Amino acid sequence: MKPFESSLPMVLYHTLDAVMPPFRGIFASFGLTEQQWRVLRVLWERDARPLLALSEKTLIQAPSLVGVVDRLQRDGLVERRRSRTDRRVVRICLTARGKALKSRVTPLVDAAYSRLESTVSESEWAALKATLHKIAGHARAAEGEVGAVW
Repeated sequence: MKPFESSLPMVLYHTLDAVMPPFRGIFASFGLTEQQWRVLRVLWERDARPLLALSEKTLIQAPSLVGVVDRLQRDGLVERRRSRTDRRVVRICLTARGKALKSRVTPLVDAAYSRLESTVSESEWAALKATLHKIAGHARAAEGEVGAVW
């Protein structure tokens, strides 16, 4: 077994703990949590997503996502709309206020992201992302295997 500190999960946790504070500070300055930001970020790319699709895209479990959306709705950033063809489907849609927030918060997030990217070369950044995507893909494929430990 690898030493605890050098296990992949711990290295990823340490990395997340190191890179997220500037982003969380930006989110907090707009009254947002990290989870709320993830929902808004996804909706800014493609609005009016069904709740379950939003759950899959944001990696927030549906029961938890309901509370996140509740708070976003309370704050006037999103609204729920039932499908006209299938009442079981609820789409989460940006309000005008939610759409307007994008132009205020995105430049700050982009600047923080640029600072983070500047810590390594472009090729290192590309390799890092490709490697992490590859590992995640293999881990998802192995999820059903008995005894698979990542």
